[in-house]
Amino acid sequence: MKFGLFAARFALVFSCVLATVVPAQARFWQCAPYAREVSGIQIFGNANTWWSQAAGKYERGNTPKVGAVLSFRSSSHMRLGHVATVAAIVSDREVLLNHANWSRRGGIEYSARAVDVSAAGDWSEVKVWYGPQGGLGTTTYAANGFIYSDGAPKGEDRFDDTRAAGIQMASAATGGARMIGVRD
Repeated sequence: MKFGLFAARFALVFSCVLATVVPAQARFWQCAPYAREVSGIQIFGNANTWWSQAAGKYERGNTPKVGAVLSFRSSSHMRLGHVATVAAIVSDREVLLNHANWSRRGGIEYSARAVDVSAAGDWSEVKVWYGPQGGLGTTTYAANGFIYSDGAPKGEDRFDDTRAAGIQMASAATGGARMIGVRD
């Protein structure tokens, strides 16, 4: 075997190995593990099972609270449902959500606007900011309600009143969300 051919094969194999190495911060997030880590709510399994699993373990309701998890029902668009954590409350019918795997596969989205569009004002139907459209979009999602955590959000998503107020004002001004990709 000639040295040039060996070197070319070695370079090809080495580049393939490098392509598969993923740094820790480049984690591909699903909504349920992200919501569990941020909220501290210890429910496992697909998002569409969280509401029923929370019964008897965690308080549930229709009023948003910072640190709570908003549980979305399964639909043809979301077979496995969705869960998102409440980062800030803007009004009785608008919150900011932190969630994963919504606007970009595997990415985390911070301060995504969510609006209660239900006739009864009970958060049973919501519209959520969708990055590629740059707005709430036309889809209305059915929601079960909020699952309340025992304590405050953990880690980098912990909000104090000052930070929450600043994000509320920024979100109202831009109508948007800050997206973090899998490599940010």
